[in-house]
Amino acid sequence: MTDHINHDQYSDSYISNILGSVKSVAMVGASANTVRPSFFVLRYLHEKGFKVTPVNNRLAGTEIIKQKVYASLEDIPYPVDMVNIFRNSEAAYEITKEAISIGAQVVWMQLRVKNIEAARMAEDAGLRVVMNRCPKIEYGRLSGEIGWAGVNTRTLTSSRPLLAPKGYQHRLIKSRKDV
Repeated sequence: MTDHINHDQYSDSYISNILGSVKSVAMVGASANTVRPSFFVLRYLHEKGFKVTPVNNRLAGTEIIKQKVYASLEDIPYPVDMVNIFRNSEAAYEITKEAISIGAQVVWMQLRVKNIEAARMAEDAGLRVVMNRCPKIEYGRLSGEIGWAGVNTRTLTSSRPLLAPKGYQHRLIKSRKDV
């Protein structure tokens, strides 16, 4: 049995290691509605260089931000590093089972999504788990980008954020010395 981590708080290094190591993200519950949070997160991660795959059984076969939508994780024909769950806490258990079966490395449950049984199952299968957090917010916070808007990042530093080409924070959180 794997050691279970405390899901009430995560270290910055735990989050930055996840965001710095994954290259592909499947978002279960992705929406084509441009005012929905799942659309914002999908587009943001795509702009940061992640290969994003929307998963929504009602939109399967269509496209969101020019990315093909799949009905389920098992329908995706290529490997997925991280599964981002944009569904309710009850749905997280079955989605986590699917994430394990496709060989994902990380299960990330969005804000207000928390399922301890799903987290334990994933950890026992060797996956890393994050609950009740948003990868868009965490990426922006750890890269320093979110501070540009005056948001408190809980980090006091005189270092400027590391900029990638074209002004994006393209996965530079892994390189930050103060993380």
